[in-house]
Amino acid sequence: MPERIPPLEPPYRPEAAAILRRMMPRDEAPLALFRLFARHQHLAEALHGWGSYQLSRRLGLGLRDREIVIDRTCALCGCEYEWGVHIARFAERAGLTADQVDSLTYGTSADGCWTAERDRLLLDATDALHTHHDIDDGLWDRLGAEFTAEQLLDLLMLCGWYHAISFTARATRIAPEPGTPRFRRAGPRRPAHPASRVAGRNRPVR
Repeated sequence: MPERIPPLEPPYRPEAAAILRRMMPRDEAPLALFRLFARHQHLAEALHGWGSYQLSRRLGLGLRDREIVIDRTCALCGCEYEWGVHIARFAERAGLTADQVDSLTYGTSADGCWTAERDRLLLDATDALHTHHDIDDGLWDRLGAEFTAEQLLDLLMLCGWYHAISFTARATRIAPEPGTPRFRRAGPRRPAHPASRVAGRNRPVR
């Protein structure tokens, strides 16, 4: 499928080259999404500041927490591009197993691979925000017992940020980065809603 807004290709204008150097670590070739943003200089500058915070140690959530929220959000949005980038770059560093990556993409927090309550809470919070655009009182109380107020604010904004990234990548039809994993189907099957789970029938039909 052709890209609706083609990312910039080298040679870059000096101002575009400068922002792309800041957006990519270790002199790596810039990602297509960054080259897309670089078409709009003011937007790219603004996104760089916020995106740098979200992927930095300044974020109140640790690497594993962060990647669970990002991977789940991108999967729920059907954004193969950003999901693939994060699985390729961060899943191993975040200690996510193959079963957990599969569950983040197609399953639920009730899957047997999730043994830590913190991980399950992150999944449930991300699902609730995606489905209801809110978190009910019961889940909020559970989150409050595990996360600080600062961490909860980061969680909310992180989920929202990766919805925006997913919408942009999908609507502009950016092709997956070379070498990144792909969904096992054309797109991930929507996970079962948490409220629909019944004991002993937790896993969705695949």
